[in-house]
Amino acid sequence: MNIDYAQPAPPQESHDDDPQMLARKAAWLQATRRWLSAASPAPRESGQPAAGSPRSQHRSMTERLDQVVADGISVWQSFQEQIRPYGFHTFMPGHYESVRDTLTAVLATASRKDTAPRFLELGSATGVITIMADIMGYRTASGIEIDPFLVEAARALARRHGSRARFAAGSFLPAGYTWHDERGDSRLGTLGLGAAAYSSLGHTLDTFDVVYGYPWDGEAQILHDLMARYGAPEALLLLHGGAGRITVYRQAGRQADRRADG
Repeated sequence: MNIDYAQPAPPQESHDDDPQMLARKAAWLQATRRWLSAASPAPRESGQPAAGSPRSQHRSMTERLDQVVADGISVWQSFQEQIRPYGFHTFMPGHYESVRDTLTAVLATASRKDTAPRFLELGSATGVITIMADIMGYRTASGIEIDPFLVEAARALARRHGSRARFAAGSFLPAGYTWHDERGDSRLGTLGLGAAAYSSLGHTLDTFDVVYGYPWDGEAQILHDLMARYGAPEALLLLHGGAGRITVYRQAGRQADRRADG
């Protein structure tokens, strides 16, 4: 399936609270859970290598990641067909191959340290990227998503693949967070308002070493501000841009200087 990564213009109003939309999402989630629970891949504990030689272990992880992506694309396709025609939604899948390559490179660099990094996805949708991070060996992998239906779909996908990735429903904006750009504009774009989800994870933003997001046009500066004010001093901020480009911002947290690597 070819994914169109062009972002449509968001409408002035959201239809997420419309009773008919809620009913459609509930039906979609029920069908998605049923599909994901059928013929599930054999589970393996996250972080445990497959039996056999190092080569076979690597191949097994590659196959697991490929299957997660394939399942994720199928879930996205059903969402496109059953939900998107009836109203705007912010869910856009990332360019999974590019994200995977970036997560691999980040983990390889971090492996020189004592422990693997903790990973957080801002706006985790159906959880594909968070689950990939877990399977790849990140110390913990967590996702925050404002849409509770997508959170439940992500949990079902994680169960299917034997992943310990955790997902919380709510906002990734900490309680009390406010935003103003250089013109004093406080609008948050497509970022949904709601109760902050960090308490559900049992971690604050500054406990994560690697933070990933796929911002809509004009919203990247909000994520930079969020990390500067609430992130860990040495945290990496990974931002998905156009054409599958992932930019890694080093020392993204606590007002640290930012350096970008393509």
